[in-house]
Amino acid sequence: QVQLVESGGGLVQPGGSLRLSCLASGTLFSIYTMGWYRQAPGKQRELVATITSGGDRNYTDVVKGRFTISRDNTKNTVYLRMTSLKPEDTAVYFCNAQRRYLPEYWGQGTRVTVSS
Repeated sequence: QVQLVESGGGLVQPGGSLRLSCLASGTLFSIYTMGWYRQAPGKQRELVATITSGGDRNYTDVVKGRFTISRDNTKNTVYLRMTSLKPEDTAVYFCNAQRRYLPEYWGQGTRVTVSS
C-alpha cells in the first residue's frame, strides 16, 4: 500500500512560480514511475509529467520548458517545479505512482490557481 500526499499548491499570479511536492509512504518508492497529472474545471484529467525509477523524464508539450519534475528517493518525494505559470495551468494537480504488475496509486490533489 502506498499513500501519496501532495502539497505546495496555492494562488499565484501569471508569470509566477510554484513547487509542488508529493510525499509517498512505504519502502518501494524508488521502483515506481512517479507522475503529476492535472484536472482543470470541466475537463478530463491529463498527464503533466512523469519520471521513471531511472530518472527519465517525460512532459506534455504545453509545459515543456516551464515545468520540471524531479524526485528524491531518500525522501520518498517527487517534485514539480512550475515556472512562467499561465491562467490555463489552473487545475487540481494529482500525484501518481505506477509500476507494471503493481497497483496504481493517486494522491488527493493540490489546487493551483493562476490569476491576477
